[in-house]
Amino acid sequence: MTTEKDIIGKACRDFFVTEKKVNIVVNSSIPEKSTIPVSYLFRDIGEMPELEKIALANCRGSVLEIGGGVGSHALELQKAKLSVTLLDSSLDCCVIAKERGVHAVVHEKLENFSGSAYDTILLLMNGIGICGSLKGLNLFLEKSKNMLRSGGQIIFDSCDILYMFEDAEGAVNIDMNARYYGEVSYTMSYKREKGNPFPWLFVSADIVAVLAKKNGYHFELLYREEEGMYLGRLFL
Repeated sequence: MTTEKDIIGKACRDFFVTEKKVNIVVNSSIPEKSTIPVSYLFRDIGEMPELEKIALANCRGSVLEIGGGVGSHALELQKAKLSVTLLDSSLDCCVIAKERGVHAVVHEKLENFSGSAYDTILLLMNGIGICGSLKGLNLFLEKSKNMLRSGGQIIFDSCDILYMFEDAEGAVNIDMNARYYGEVSYTMSYKREKGNPFPWLFVSADIVAVLAKKNGYHFELLYREEEGMYLGRLFL
């Protein structure tokens, strides 16, 4: 049996306790290696990009933030007098979120969560990626109907990473018979510890629109950045 390693939680705990600069190294199945400064996960509204500010401004009613981490978005929503529940699979992140002042925190995996009656489901930092695949996204859209009140909405951001497969002349090099190019495998490392690989999804707005219609949702594009990054809203 493989034991799951909470790489993000450990790094956040170290930063929260010491405030020393620490980073998480991210490797993936696409030709990209990146570093996450853990301090960024503790940002306030002044440090958030425009996309996130727009997302928070569009939240209403009772909010469920999936993958809420250490609570940066939840804290801003509480300041706006919204009722927020933070859901995260990292125990350390959940404890830190509570210590930072988030009122309602649930330590649980999304697939095991059975909460309901939310007006808004919020997924940021490509939070929709938690679905892992197009099949997983389809299942999430089915499940979320039972989590939302009538007239409820899902606010999320993602990115179309097709540009990563373009050559110098702009031609796209992907195998059309392989899995969807936005289905990626990630591995995170902190200090000398390497986490277990996990699936993550980057999905284009066009595909979200198709799956949304299939599941009875309407799709609205709220904001678009360069290189395929966008903010979307799904509503019943």
